[in-house]
Amino acid sequence: MTSTPKYWNKAKKYLSVKDKTMHKLIKNYKSPSEIILTSRRDIFFSLCKSIIGQQISVSAANSVFLRFQKKCKNKINAKTISKLSFSQLKSCGLSRQKVFGIKNLAKQILDKSFNPRLIANMNDEDAITYLSNLKQIGRWSAEMILLFTFNRSNIWPVQDIGLLRAISKNYNKKYLPPEKFVKKLQKKFSPYCSVATWYLWRSIDPEPIQY
Repeated sequence: MTSTPKYWNKAKKYLSVKDKTMHKLIKNYKSPSEIILTSRRDIFFSLCKSIIGQQISVSAANSVFLRFQKKCKNKINAKTISKLSFSQLKSCGLSRQKVFGIKNLAKQILDKSFNPRLIANMNDEDAITYLSNLKQIGRWSAEMILLFTFNRSNIWPVQDIGLLRAISKNYNKKYLPPEKFVKKLQKKFSPYCSVATWYLWRSIDPEPIQY
């Protein structure tokens, strides 16, 4: 894990001034209960976890991931995956599509057709496009990678059900909240949408999310 993103404290002050609701959320989840955004800085690990967690509950995803981790003998990397058969990975509880996505990711890492190091020099949208070229990785998964692995400061994942639920709850809006209102919040919270997203998530699930 790495330390707190350098922008975190500055972002909290900025958001607290900008928005009364955000001020309340930040106050409610301050230290020592506050467990802020950290990163493994391991994009392969995070991409595998993202693929595994798609379209299933958090508890189911955790269960499958533990079996996956055991099958990899705690060495989740491209070389390990390349040596495991399709059926071995499928036996962890993965669908055929997810196995294909993870095997393809390993292949592209090894043949260098996907180079994670390039992402550091890309803006958010270019990075999302680059990541979305991977099998089983769409916009939402790419945004989670930018938020959790690269700790980008201004990610606003409007496809995320949790974020939309949290907006509805905290701003007294129906579910789904109006798109116009979601965009208004994005403009208000920029350039620290990632931090706003984190606190909104915490308001509906006190268990911190990590990829």
